[in-house]
Amino acid sequence: MHAPHKRAARRNTRPVRITVIAVGLALTAIPVTAYAGGLSHQAAPEPAAAAPKAAAAAGLDDPAKKEIAMQLVSSAENSSLNWKSQYKYIEDIDDDRGYTAGIIGFCSGTGDMLDLVELYTERKPGNVLAKYLPALRKVNGTPSHSGLDPNFTKDWVKAASDSAFKQAQNDERDRVYFNPAVKQGKADGIGTLGQFAYYDAIVMHGDGGDSTSFSSIRKRALSKAKPPSRGGNEVTYLNAFLDARVWAMKQEEAHEDTSRVDTAQRVFLKKGNLNLDPPLDWKVYGDSYHIG
Repeated sequence: MHAPHKRAARRNTRPVRITVIAVGLALTAIPVTAYAGGLSHQAAPEPAAAAPKAAAAAGLDDPAKKEIAMQLVSSAENSSLNWKSQYKYIEDIDDDRGYTAGIIGFCSGTGDMLDLVELYTERKPGNVLAKYLPALRKVNGTPSHSGLDPNFTKDWVKAASDSAFKQAQNDERDRVYFNPAVKQGKADGIGTLGQFAYYDAIVMHGDGGDSTSFSSIRKRALSKAKPPSRGGNEVTYLNAFLDARVWAMKQEEAHEDTSRVDTAQRVFLKKGNLNLDPPLDWKVYGDSYHIG
């Protein structure tokens, strides 16, 4: 398993517009299971959602909340709430991480794209991307396209029409980013909004050992405020975490626009919407979005 340091979001240069979308069908989360000798990527059934007896009890892994999380991240990563149209996305966004692709921005230079294609090939040997595994191993850690051009991007788009590849993207997103963020958020005693703040941070920064990784951002926040699990105030702690996140983003020129925090997550926090309940209105890179 690789520990990717993530990349810059794809900056939107289109005119400001408002995108309106209702919360869609709940998406399926497929957890991994353990077996002797390592991780197994075999799919497991989605656990039943908890009864809505107390709204605050829902975490980001509640299917409806997870759908919201996917749309929020897609607004920043793809300038669209239609995250399910991003399986086929691929381009080099000149952030020194090679190709960026798929629903969560898997990168050829950070290891998570390699993990994804390995999983896809484990499940479906001989797929259209399998032949690129040697090249992906070689370029890991670099921005190089060596061995990938000229047809890798075309073959990625072809693979994206395969339901097995879409499921592999879902599963790797959950294994590497979503599940760890939710697990840590629940351990810290923070609610749905806080768990989303963790998720968005790990999507952008990864969880490597550098000073701007998710764990380092969290550690910086803990030096300023206690989380609820340690007797702290949730709003105070989340403000400290978002401050630390903004600091981390500003350490890299590609992340200099901090609107995904300033005019999105901070807006929800100021409204006291710790459960991330719709309707939600926010802006990223100047574009306005709404989930009703």
